[in-house]
Amino acid sequence: MDSIILEGMQFYTYHGVDEAEQALGQPLTVDVEMALDLGPAGREDDLSRTVDYAAVYTLVREAATGRRRRLLEAVAEDVARLVLDGFAPVQRVRVRVTKPRPPIPGPLAAASVEIVRERRGGEGE
Repeated sequence: MDSIILEGMQFYTYHGVDEAEQALGQPLTVDVEMALDLGPAGREDDLSRTVDYAAVYTLVREAATGRRRRLLEAVAEDVARLVLDGFAPVQRVRVRVTKPRPPIPGPLAAASVEIVRERRGGEGE
């Protein structure tokens, strides 16, 4: 299976368990890898046979900056669902959500969650 990868999409968000995170916000980075057959698009040089990066970015931005969530896992699930529901050619999606410098008592560069969801029975999970 081929892949389209959108890496390093950055948004300012208000997700978190900590009250300061919810009040002050922090940056969040989202990476999305979509598995689909890119042969028809490549052979025909036809955008309608693949996934429009700008449309994916818009959905990811909405999921990342829309309603507030406590967990990165919830953001990742929303992104995966939106991609599978919104783009029929995508058969599998891998989503990584990263919070740089999370508020923990010790040095940590970043915390990430990564999930993989697949289309089943013609519909997204």
